[in-house]
Amino acid sequence: MLASNLSEAETAATENTAVASHNPHDTEFPHGVDTTFPLYTTDTNRAGFTDEYTIETRDGFKRKKSIVNEKVQEDLLVTWRIDDPENPQNWSKRYRFIHTAVVASLVVCVAFGSSCVTGDLSGVADTFNVSMEVSILQTSLMVCGFGVGPLLWSPLSELYGRRPIYTIAFGVYTIFNIPCALAQNIGTILAFRFLGGVFASAPLTLAGGSISDIFAASERGNAIAWFAAAPYGGPVIGALVSGFIGMGAGWRWIYWVNLIFAGVMWIMVSLLPETYAPVLLARRAAKLRKETGNQAYLTEQERFRASFMQTVKVTMVRPFTMLLSEPILVLMSLYVALIYGLLYAFFFAYPVVFSELYGFNDGQIGLTFIGILIGTGLALVVTPQLEKRYNSLGREPTPEDRLPGMMFAAPFVPISLFIFAWTSYPWVHWIGPTISGIPFGFGMVLIYYTANNYLIDTFITYCASALAAKTVVRSGLGAAFPLFITQMYHRLGFQWASTLLAFISLAMVPIPFAFYRYGAAVRARSKTASQ
Repeated sequence: MLASNLSEAETAATENTAVASHNPHDTEFPHGVDTTFPLYTTDTNRAGFTDEYTIETRDGFKRKKSIVNEKVQEDLLVTWRIDDPENPQNWSKRYRFIHTAVVASLVVCVAFGSSCVTGDLSGVADTFNVSMEVSILQTSLMVCGFGVGPLLWSPLSELYGRRPIYTIAFGVYTIFNIPCALAQNIGTILAFRFLGGVFASAPLTLAGGSISDIFAASERGNAIAWFAAAPYGGPVIGALVSGFIGMGAGWRWIYWVNLIFAGVMWIMVSLLPETYAPVLLARRAAKLRKETGNQAYLTEQERFRASFMQTVKVTMVRPFTMLLSEPILVLMSLYVALIYGLLYAFFFAYPVVFSELYGFNDGQIGLTFIGILIGTGLALVVTPQLEKRYNSLGREPTPEDRLPGMMFAAPFVPISLFIFAWTSYPWVHWIGPTISGIPFGFGMVLIYYTANNYLIDTFITYCASALAAKTVVRSGLGAAFPLFITQMYHRLGFQWASTLLAFISLAMVPIPFAFYRYGAAVRARSKTASQ
């Protein structure tokens, strides 16, 4: 009966749309959109959004019909105006790359903080008379926090935007370095390291979304390529410089230096403007309602607010249910987690090998990580070429078109580990095991970059949940590896310990090849993957 109140054109416009039974409004979501979660997701603006947040209209709004109390009413959905200066994607290219550089540096700062304590683990152990295993928990507990925090910061950023989450969460992390530096017992350090990881994970969660806010998909490749190296380059820099700090000033100054680094980055990120389109347009809608008295000015998120329980379901439950049911997500998450775990394994394998074989001190051990940084830099040369290849396909790309980059990079990780294994002899020059870091850094960044894009394209509607699941798995292995690497190298020997890790990484190499061949068929049987 109500449909008869709509014109034929209006009726046609609502065909093939999903109507949520709990919602009084007539929805116009894209096919397959998850209606229990905000439409413009934290992880990517490609996942389940309406065009309100990406189009530009002449007058700054578009009309949509709604049914409220069995009456048809017209909502004025606020959009960007044509060439709107307040639209972050219309900012100058230079300013957008400055913004990208700041948020990427924020991720580097967080990753630096996770590994910098490796510069003087023995100092903490001696000060508080604890074992080296307990001292290593300074790293593991912070990485554990990286897995917990995103479950909180992602939904909060949907409600309040990027800027307040960056400012508050990263500010708290910065402050939490103070009790670590002044700690009088090991419990204080370990507690604040875990809490610091929870709050420091905000940039890890939001930085990719910030880049998506300010670059259209056609421009985003180079920015994402540089950003991809930040979570992996940061820990390497931390291990590289902290050895000299620990030698020269002691372990407490490692925390003071980390505090200074974090404080500078907190000031810089606090100066950045908001970029999250739904929040910016909601502010504009509120201003229009106040100025005109017309309550019809709304945004899509204001029309369809998810309940608290729906948000809990998405952020806390769905990532884990997807891990149990989606083979693409499980295997890709395990692959990325292995690479992440191997990176943190090197922070403890390098000190064993280079100190016991070559007599290096902590500062010299830090310099051996330069090889991984070189490999990371080489990967940054290749990633724009992968983007160019992907964008130049003469057809509609599929998620599997992302995988050639990973197929190319996958062998480099086991190769690096075999080199590290069989050059770890006292009669082999130290440059041998050091060079092994170059193929590892190269393969590491390309695998992470490609896997991230593949998961986003595969789970386009549910990518927030897919990337949250990947983060939990990745952080779990990153936290676990440091706890047994030293013992493993001592019991198996330097050569066979690295060889075992090489064979494990070698077993992962077929994953991208298998999904390149069979990924479309796997997606066809999935309830959450794009078809």
